[in-house]
Amino acid sequence: MVPVGAVSNIRSLASLLDCQVSSLPLKYLGLPLGATFKARTIWDGVVEKIEKRLAGWKRFYLSKGGRLTLIKSTLSNLPTYFLSLFPLLAGVGKKIEKTIRAFLWGGLGKEKKFHLVSWKTVCAPVTQGGLGVRDLRTFNKTLLGKWLWRYHLEGGSLRKEIIDARYGAALGGWCSNEVRGGAWRGFMEIHKEWVVLF
Repeated sequence: MVPVGAVSNIRSLASLLDCQVSSLPLKYLGLPLGATFKARTIWDGVVEKIEKRLAGWKRFYLSKGGRLTLIKSTLSNLPTYFLSLFPLLAGVGKKIEKTIRAFLWGGLGKEKKFHLVSWKTVCAPVTQGGLGVRDLRTFNKTLLGKWLWRYHLEGGSLRKEIIDARYGAALGGWCSNEVRGGAWRGFMEIHKEWVVLF
């Protein structure tokens, strides 16, 4: 239970509802509530799970095809929820990529193994000669862009009404009436064509 505003008898209410009193930030269903999306700490659990799933000892027992299958299944499951809600931080993306590359090309010991193809080729679709591993940055932009698409299709939903009331609905939707700093201006410049399409 996280109180909103001043609640006088919070402890008795919590015991009545059989819950704990907490404060923000906290985790709810694996999602960090009240944390800033720019904090690296919100990604710690995802990075830790990927590192655990792609533990170095597993590469001793798996062929390159087995490693590739494990990488694809790990990337399709673990970070998708976070990638659909938060922009991927550059440092976090590099750390996850480094873990994946080391697992894919790693040798039997501590010796340095050369990467047989570029990472761009590894992330290319199989039909184009790649290995079909998801590029996390592109996947993240796609998942976040889906919110713009949903916004347009939602009609009169409560979420759309709240966004329109807060930011305005110029140019057909999801366009700020007021530019608030460099990051927002950059976002609008990048996604201007999406706004015009809607």
